[in-house]
Amino acid sequence: MLKYSRQRESIKNFLATRYDHPTAETVYVNIKKEFPNISLGTVYRNLSLLAEIGEIQKLSTGIGPDRFDGNPAPHYHFICNCCGEVLDLDVNGLDHINILAGQNFDGEIEGHITYFYGKCPDCKQITS
Repeated sequence: MLKYSRQRESIKNFLATRYDHPTAETVYVNIKKEFPNISLGTVYRNLSLLAEIGEIQKLSTGIGPDRFDGNPAPHYHFICNCCGEVLDLDVNGLDHINILAGQNFDGEIEGHITYFYGKCPDCKQITS
């Protein structure tokens, strides 16, 4: 059983209110308001632990630092190639990807992570 931590609970609650998929630095700056003595290392450790136990998602986008999502349910993300913004995508019916991936694979497919890339609505408007 995991020992209760007010700091960890505060980090989880902060992420639950955000839909912009903040970086650890952003989480740190905001949590520091409530816990002035918290270190960036403590924030990183708690984010990693929360992701490990499935309470949040850690998104390694390949563009800039890792991002964190307070919604642990499986869902898809869009990453803007221009500004790096990470957005949730409302996509239904992609579960068949696991079946397709498993057709020529002798192991067992248990899930997948897919990122969609392009221009977010704001960047698309600027370049159009």
